[in-house]
Amino acid sequence: AAPQPQAPTSAPGARLSRLPLARVKALVKADPDVTLAGQEAIFILARAAELFVETIAKDAYCCAQQGKRKTLQRRDLDNAIEAVDEFAFLEGKISISG
Repeated sequence: AAPQPQAPTSAPGARLSRLPLARVKALVKADPDVTLAGQEAIFILARAAELFVETIAKDAYCCAQQGKRKTLQRRDLDNAIEAVDEFAFLEGKISISG
């Protein structure tokens, strides 16, 4: 008899979200239109932000690879925003302030 596959188990203390939920909650509450934000909503927003960052980073990395580089540069992010229709809302919105 073959061993039965088991569901993946998470390590003790593993976080479900890589973003700090307290920080996400503070950002949500900074919006004057938001009066209440439940923990589930905060978690979903944090997870959506993680997926968004992961997606745009992968697309920007593809742009870097086309230039035969492994290091992401600002122009890679700009190229990814320009190339992917889903990122059109970001055109001209990202600025670097130091």
